[in-house]
Amino acid sequence: MSVSERPAAPQNPLISGRKHALDGLRTVAVAGVFLFHTATELVPGGSIGVDVFFTLSGFVITLLIMKERLATGRLNLRIFYAKRLARLWPALLFLCAVILAVGLVFPASGWGGQAGFILPAAAYVMNLAHFGAFGQSIQGETLGPTWTLAVEEQFYLLWPLLLLAMLRFWKIRTVAFATLALAAAFLLERFVLVMSGAPLNRLYNGPDTRADELLIGCALALLFTALRDGSRLHRVLQWIARWGAPLAAATLVAAVFLFKEPESSNAWFNTFWTVGPTVLALLAALLIGSLVLQPAGFMGRILSHPWLARPGRDLSYGMYLWHIPVYLLLMRLVPDVPLRIALSAAATVLVAYASFRLVELPLRRWANKKLDAAVVPRVSERAKAPVAVSS
Repeated sequence: MSVSERPAAPQNPLISGRKHALDGLRTVAVAGVFLFHTATELVPGGSIGVDVFFTLSGFVITLLIMKERLATGRLNLRIFYAKRLARLWPALLFLCAVILAVGLVFPASGWGGQAGFILPAAAYVMNLAHFGAFGQSIQGETLGPTWTLAVEEQFYLLWPLLLLAMLRFWKIRTVAFATLALAAAFLLERFVLVMSGAPLNRLYNGPDTRADELLIGCALALLFTALRDGSRLHRVLQWIARWGAPLAAATLVAAVFLFKEPESSNAWFNTFWTVGPTVLALLAALLIGSLVLQPAGFMGRILSHPWLARPGRDLSYGMYLWHIPVYLLLMRLVPDVPLRIALSAAATVLVAYASFRLVELPLRRWANKKLDAAVVPRVSERAKAPVAVSS
């Protein structure tokens, strides 16, 4: 692709360029989830990494949509969805194939008896299977964590359509506030579910009961897209980021080590599962916003360090996919728990690296080359089209 054929990059510095600190945040979040599943007593609140992932996913996917729309004047939905699948599906299918093959050859291993979980994982419906949408509820074992991928993919399927519809009638800032209002509506729906006695699996895994977390990230991305550098709102947000983000980060870190999500039905259960996910998403959004507004700040410099940013960029997805299968495989081989956790961490990183280099990266490059070729001619034709000049 020649330079003249490339879409013009958005000029807003808040949405242009890669945010390396957000890659570092991914590494920290996936580490929290890993420790939650392998050292739960030490890190009872590590599942907060999932809440951070949801908010970050809403933020990043909306930035991608807005960048393309600002650069080309449109969003090619067919190519958008194809790129999402090319980015996420190969590694997931590779995981499913390996677990199925090893489980069949070595049925006594930790990967035996997993065939029934392959379809819900590969079809991005594991979250629905968790709370029995297709009959008896299943946990998914090695593939259980794919419920978060299902929530995100279900959201990605609908959100671009809704966003483009709103942008046809409203300005970007208005759409940002409408998105926040929609998040509040899902919060209200979760309150109704809690009060009606919905089971924990329904509250935990529902695409609707997690929608407010994703939408808060979306609203933040839209606000930043509409933000003018040096404006009054920009200064206010910088002040909030400067003073509020350290408090948000400290609260999230403390919660990782001290907090445990309630599982038994009582007043605290009702309170947390009504407002808890929203509060966690707002804290995550405050942290994300600070990293974007102040990339040279203390937290931004730490999270942008290559030792955190590069794994977050290239390996965090594979690490999330593989950490439970690796740990379950080693449970029967390594009885010593601390050694098992250490070996699981090392093996997870190695397998994630292999997945990235041998599966994800080649297929992503191939798909992007094919898909970008379909976009560039249209962009070039749009740039060459005559422009009417009013008298």
